[in-house]
Amino acid sequence: MIEPPNKTIPPRDRLILALDVGSPEEAKRLVQQLGEHVDFFKIGLALFMRDGYFELLRWLTERGKKVFVDLKFFDVPQTVASAVAKLRGRQVTFATVHGNEAILKAACAEKGDTRILGVTVLTSMDRSDLVDLGFPAAVDVRALVLSRARRALAAGCDGVVASGLEALDLRNALGARLLIVVPGIRPFDNVDDQKRTVDVEQAFRNGADYIVVGRPILKAPSPAAAALEVQERIAAIFAA
Repeated sequence: MIEPPNKTIPPRDRLILALDVGSPEEAKRLVQQLGEHVDFFKIGLALFMRDGYFELLRWLTERGKKVFVDLKFFDVPQTVASAVAKLRGRQVTFATVHGNEAILKAACAEKGDTRILGVTVLTSMDRSDLVDLGFPAAVDVRALVLSRARRALAAGCDGVVASGLEALDLRNALGARLLIVVPGIRPFDNVDDQKRTVDVEQAFRNGADYIVVGRPILKAPSPAAAALEVQERIAAIFAA
């Protein structure tokens, strides 16, 4: 077991809820329904394609919520740098960047107060998916994740997004030098497109700083009750 290294993170902030809903208005209703059970929200590409994305971002921060802009910026370095610079002054806690070291460096040069997270390998992908993308048939997912994390750290990133299955390798190799944000959390019975998943306890045992949970809470009969259960599980882990 690798003990989560950053004890200064409030346990309640370690749960990031993915607001993967149909519109900013639906997102606001859900946030209000959740009340004080969730303080950190991820807003991604689907909401970005609807009117009101930045108004939603402002609405969240005005209510004291933390925001993770998950747009996985990936373009030529100058374009990514310009996009990241547009987040300045918006009180964005995290933003994701995909790409090589030059792209990551360009993003970090313009990040301001936003923490940049390098994307390693999506949790919806396994070895066969990487081969389909053109990687060698012998590609090792864990080795690739570690390689990308090293490059992200060298480029100035504050952390990475990685599966909980690789978090242990990252902590063993890189220690406390970067934040690890783990999506693909499946605390309840769930069947979907996520392939490299862990539960709440395993993620933190393996060294995660934060977990991102979406559908298991969003699709629960009571999202508020489901979020509270996850928060209680997190609190129990860090109570020791």
